[in-house]
Amino acid sequence: MFKKDTVWLGLGLGLVFPGIAFVVVEVIKKNFVFMQKDDLLYIGCVALNMLLLKYFYKKDMEATAKGVISATFVCAFIFFFYKFNK
Repeated sequence: MFKKDTVWLGLGLGLVFPGIAFVVVEVIKKNFVFMQKDDLLYIGCVALNMLLLKYFYKKDMEATAKGVISATFVCAFIFFFYKFNK
């Protein structure tokens, strides 16, 4: 049976949602000239996890929330690594 409250589920969801948002940001950047400043857009991708985190804590799914927190740190690390090596 599928266990709903796992760290792995939170980690997966916490990486998928910002990943989808990242693809959307890249499409927006290519189509709109005024959106060339991408810092805030990328931070917004990472901030999406805060909405997931709030949802899972409301549903009392602490293990899943811990996975989302872990994914948030991974995404933030990738963002800063990308910015400093640009």
